[in-house]
Amino acid sequence: MLKFSSQHHQALSTKITTEIAAMWQLAWPVLIGQLATVGMSVADVAMTGHVSADDLAAVALGTSLWTIVLVSIMGLMMAVNTVVANEIGAGSLNTIAHIVRQALWQALGVGVLSCVVLNVSVLLFDHLELTALVHDKAVKFIHIISIGLPPFAAYRVLYGYSASLNQTKPVMVIALLALLLNVLLNWLLIYGYWGMPALGALGCAWATGVMMWVMLAALIGWIRIAPAYRATMPLGQFEPPDFVEIKRMLKIGIPIGITYFAEISAFAIIGLLVARFGVVSIASHQIALNFISLVFMVPLSIGISQVTRVGLAVGEGDLVRARFVAWVGVAVSFGFGIVSALSMILFRHQIAAAYTSDPAVQALTVHLLLLAALFQLSDSTQVAAASAIRGYKVTRVPMLIHLLAFWVCAIPLGYALGQVPGWLPRIGSEPMAAIGYWSGLVVGLTLAALLLVWYLHHLSMRRMRQAR
Repeated sequence: MLKFSSQHHQALSTKITTEIAAMWQLAWPVLIGQLATVGMSVADVAMTGHVSADDLAAVALGTSLWTIVLVSIMGLMMAVNTVVANEIGAGSLNTIAHIVRQALWQALGVGVLSCVVLNVSVLLFDHLELTALVHDKAVKFIHIISIGLPPFAAYRVLYGYSASLNQTKPVMVIALLALLLNVLLNWLLIYGYWGMPALGALGCAWATGVMMWVMLAALIGWIRIAPAYRATMPLGQFEPPDFVEIKRMLKIGIPIGITYFAEISAFAIIGLLVARFGVVSIASHQIALNFISLVFMVPLSIGISQVTRVGLAVGEGDLVRARFVAWVGVAVSFGFGIVSALSMILFRHQIAAAYTSDPAVQALTVHLLLLAALFQLSDSTQVAAASAIRGYKVTRVPMLIHLLAFWVCAIPLGYALGQVPGWLPRIGSEPMAAIGYWSGLVVGLTLAALLLVWYLHHLSMRRMRQAR
């Protein structure tokens, strides 16, 4: 009996190790690519932070709106990952080119509409009690950087297609090269080297917008040349819009887009709400948000690999393996959350100093990073669980959970703690300002993690019972 138990545990351990290795093989190039892409934003904030507090505040405000739209596009286009992975699992390679071409039509519409929405959204700045200089720089920042939205939408379609074919290294290489070029353009345009104009905050807007077009062109070129894409090549053949197929992908993608919007907009809206507390609060919030966005790329990359791995298993009809893959991903992501939380606690002062030399901004950033450390476990867990659920082509429930966690719980609670309105008893002698808002995020992310883990268990067990 003991021998059987030992063999069983050894077999399970081997199975888990094999799955982690397969997941990591898919995830690590995605991770480096994601880090490089987010690294553009990190470079924008870090490099502008050494120009002036006003320039940093303008980038912080502009990036808040830009990020909401950018991440929402990522969610909308993620339907490609799920649909293509399912088709590969089912052995239907002949349908993939059609799916990707229709997704590119969808990206065109989404990209243009997003550009319009982002430019109209600058009207929000009129209600934030900003100084005239910060307001003017933030508005111009949005107008310039919005040129990058249409190519970004198309890039995410080809990104999802490539990842579902287990071709993640092209995205990694392209993103790394784009990061290097972005930093170079930032250096030239923010500070005005080599005879270029010193544009400050506006320089990084031009650099990022241009890089989105460069990344799309590079990925198109790679797909057209590399042999791995020939069996499913979506490029090189014109196909008119198929609104039935586009509608099918939107049915999957819109809930994912809303899910991403619910989370990222909570952080961004809080960035706008803390603007009334002054430049120090704006800058500190953006620095802390910028850093945790960088850290978040690890569980997000694990999640992207889960969409593919779970989607393949579901397409093959192996619901037992789909559940196993899902929980391995959640466990790995949770483990990373522990590591990131401890790292933030230990190195919070060094992180703040790397972004800014302003003592007041550094001090508040240190407090916000402590709160960020508190929600690392829940944030890592919830993104892994939500991604696994999407592998089952279920997107509405994660959407509802995120709306509940962030817009019903986190933002109202953060507002209550930060602003101290009349309907909540005063906590302490002064409002908690930015710290109050971030405390609300801790509660919201914890709620999201608990509900998503529960639903993943319920969904995976139900699918297994139905398959018997």
